[in-house]
Parts: sequence; structure tokens; C-alpha cells
Amino acid sequence: MDLAAHDTLPAVLSVTGIGKTYAEPVLADVDLDLHAGEVLALTGENGAGKSTLSKIIGGLVDPTTGSMLLGGESYAPASRTAAEALGVRMVMQELNLLPTLSVAENLFLNRLPQAGALRLGWIDRRKLREDARHAMAQVGLDAIDPDTLVGELGIGHQQMVEIARNLIDDCRVLILDEPTAMLTAREVDLLFEQIARLKARGVALIYISHRLEELARVAGRIAILRDGRLVHVDAMANLTSERIVTLMVGRELGERIDLGVRNIGAPLLKVEGIGRADVVRDVSFEVRAGEIFGISGLIGAGRTELMRLVYGADLKDRGTVSLAKVPGQPPAPVQIDSPADAVRQGIALITEDRKGEGLLLPQPIAANVSLGNIGSVARHGVVDAKRENALAQKQIDAMRIRSAGPAQPVGELSGGNQQKVVIGRWLARDCKVLLFDEPTRGIDVGAKFDIYGLMGALAREGRALVVVSSDLRELMLICDRIGVMSAGRMTGMFNRDEWTQDALLAAAFAGYRSREAMLHAPDTHEAGSLS
Repeated sequence: MDLAAHDTLPAVLSVTGIGKTYAEPVLADVDLDLHAGEVLALTGENGAGKSTLSKIIGGLVDPTTGSMLLGGESYAPASRTAAEALGVRMVMQELNLLPTLSVAENLFLNRLPQAGALRLGWIDRRKLREDARHAMAQVGLDAIDPDTLVGELGIGHQQMVEIARNLIDDCRVLILDEPTAMLTAREVDLLFEQIARLKARGVALIYISHRLEELARVAGRIAILRDGRLVHVDAMANLTSERIVTLMVGRELGERIDLGVRNIGAPLLKVEGIGRADVVRDVSFEVRAGEIFGISGLIGAGRTELMRLVYGADLKDRGTVSLAKVPGQPPAPVQIDSPADAVRQGIALITEDRKGEGLLLPQPIAANVSLGNIGSVARHGVVDAKRENALAQKQIDAMRIRSAGPAQPVGELSGGNQQKVVIGRWLARDCKVLLFDEPTRGIDVGAKFDIYGLMGALAREGRALVVVSSDLRELMLICDRIGVMSAGRMTGMFNRDEWTQDALLAAAFAGYRSREAMLHAPDTHEAGSLS
């Protein structure tokens, strides 16, 4: 759509003076119009108010001030269901799926097809599967059986099911909140194809993302929030990525980061021949005190599975994990059969799924920070609230967690601040080995640099850091060495002064090329020699 036409076309959605206050204001005086057939990018740092604004539009949160119009009529949805009935739908970062139901049942939960003329509560399973297959095909889930339980799917596929669920009925406004954070490149392309179809149908979309290259690809206009206020609205074509970042954070950010002077010492963690079935195949590496060791690879390469084996969240079939109990001494094998064993040995895992596995969202910051540190805040088995709050406040101050204080529920914080709470829990426990799995996923660029700075501080203290990331540029920015996983194996190990992006990518594909060659080998003996 020609952006000049926006001034002459009536807005599908208008928000005027929208504000929201919890313990303190998180959104103030937002005025914004959304037009049919356009994609409006909504961006800003974590805590800027993006999710709050989208939840107000989607009926999940009531505004403290302001009003909205939908199609020129007053719009004040009392619930998400009420908003959806009026054609306003939202795909959230927090998936709205029931893991114990099938994909088909999740897609049509409120409109299951009835069987028989009398429709006495019997579900027409055949029609349900047919309808589900059609909905799934739109987002590239053709290969998945509609009867598969959602809980058996990976989180990326679950995200696509959530998107498919919101595309089934006609809608006037669709809000996509970080929709590609857990998707593969192919799934992203399928999503963008669907967005183009929705635009052609006249659907108005709000696209929330920190990935500026995506915003330039799909959005015609961009609205930038900072500290709860709308600071800029313009055509995407008028702004460079550098200018957008400056508007988001209120300051210039460079492409380099100074992690400070570190004394990288002797190996602190040593992993030898660790494996589990074909998912992780005999991987070995070591991490020295004061070192940031990155693990790269394609989705499905076994990176997260490797971290779970080291941490004891999954049981290994083979291999050993060794730790240096005294700095400078050689690492000695330790028995880790559970996360509790890992924590006792001084190993922490900051999981990629912070909402599902890392935090108790309804609970306050204080309870989340003390969760792994009960011994330091309890007396005679009873938690001392004063100690608990003091511990939480120490971490809030140390990591600049933007919050109203230790009593604020974690679910009210932005994604970046939630991640800092998870890290703060482990810092309070003084773990010497920290495993970070996708630590900046869904976090804005300003908060990313805060996390990088925090990692530098941890390394300067002599801790060993392992960072798994899908963002190769991120690893090249912060790591001393990078190991590359491919098809379950560690196929390359690179020092900072040795790596190139091409070499890292080549190593990421190496395991799959070997596997392909093995599958096409003329006999089993030759195939075995390639593995």
C-alpha cells in the first residue's frame, strides 16, 4: 500500500492517550493509528512498553488511561475472547496451547466440528483432521500428524501451531509478538508468505520484533517506544538500522564490546566423549577459568541437548564431565545424574525457555532469586523475608533490573529483565560454571549489550562461561573460542584470531554432509569409515 494513502483512508484501529500503571507507569500517552492492509512494526527496548500496548489492544490488559476505536466505533474489550470476537487477534510469546491435547484440538478448541444430525456432543474427527491439515499447510506443518499431542512438539513447531490457530478465522487486526524467535529460516519464509496474503485481504498487522532486518522486510511503517512513550513513527524506508537503534535506546551503540581485562587460567570444566544415542555423539571440549566459550550450529545440531547432558537434565549414555575443584588443579571426574547434582558441583544452566523452565512468573522477583538459594535466606527452615528481599535487591542493583522492587511479580517484567532475574539467581549462589542457552533470544539490542557486559564481569571473576547461540554475530562478538556442532558432533573448534564467518558456517554443515555421504555409500564398511 502507498504510505501516502494513510492520510486519506480511515484507520482500522486508533489508540489515543493510552497509558498503563502498575506499581509505576509502564506506558503513557500513546497515540497511534493502524490502517487496513499495512504492517506496522512496533519496536523498542525490553521494558519499553511494546507487550503492554499489544496486550491492551488484544484485550488481555485494561488501560489505565486513554481510549481506542475499532472501525470508527468505541473499542474496550473486556477479555481476549471479546477482542477475538471483534476480529482482533494476537500471537503472543507465551504460547496459548494445551500440551495434553492434539494439534487439531488446539487449533479448533472452541469450534470442534460436531458429528451426526442431532449433534449430541460427538466430535467429527474426520472433519477435524481435514480442517487441521488445511490450517497447518498454510504455515508449513504439512508433515505433522494433526493427532500429535502439542506437548510432543518442539517449541518452534508449537509456535507455528499458535500462529496457525490465529489465522483460521477472518480477522481485522493481527498482532504478532516476536513470532520468529523460535522458527527456522524455512518457517520464517512461510510466515512472511502468509503475512503477504493477509495484507492483500486488507488485514492490519502489528509486528513486534527486535530483528531489524525482519522489520525492513515486512513492515511499511515503524513505531518506536522508549521508556513507555512513543518517540517516533515513520516509514521504514526513511530510517536506517543505526537510527532505529539510537531511537530505541536513546544512545549510540557500537559494533564492538569491551569485556575488560581477563586472566584466562587453567581448564575449569572438561567434557570428554559425552553422548546420548545419536542426538549428541561423543563430544569433547574444555573451558578455562575466565573464558567465554561459544557453541554454534544449525537448529537441531544438538547444542541444547549437549548442555542438558552436562547439566544432568538428560542422562548421558557415555562420556565424563570433570571439574577443577581448586583453581589451577586438573579437572577431576564428577558424578552428575541430575540438575541437583550439577548445582551442588557449581554448574548452573540458564535455559533457553526462561518462561517455561527458568521462572515462576506469578511470583515476585525475591522468590525467584531465592529459589536456588534457600539456605542463605532461611532460618530453621523458614524463609526470612527481610533476607530474601535484601538478596533480591542486591541482584536488582547489580544487574540494573528495571522493576518496582523485589515484590514485583516476574511476569510483569520485560523479557530482558526476566532473563536478568534468572542470571541473578545463579550469581547469588556463586556457581563457577555457567551454561547459557540462547541467553539473548527475544531481547532487544540495548538489553543484549547489558547481558554481554554482565558476561564479561563474570569472566573477569574467573568463572567459566559456555554460551549457546543461534546468532553467529553474537558469538563472534563476545567469545574467546567457538566450537561448532553439526548433526550431533563437534565438527570444529576456532580461536578468536582464527575464525571467519565462512569457516564457522562450513563447520556447521560438515556433519550433515558426512551423514549424507554415509547414507549414499556403496557398502556399510565404507559408510562406517566416514562417521
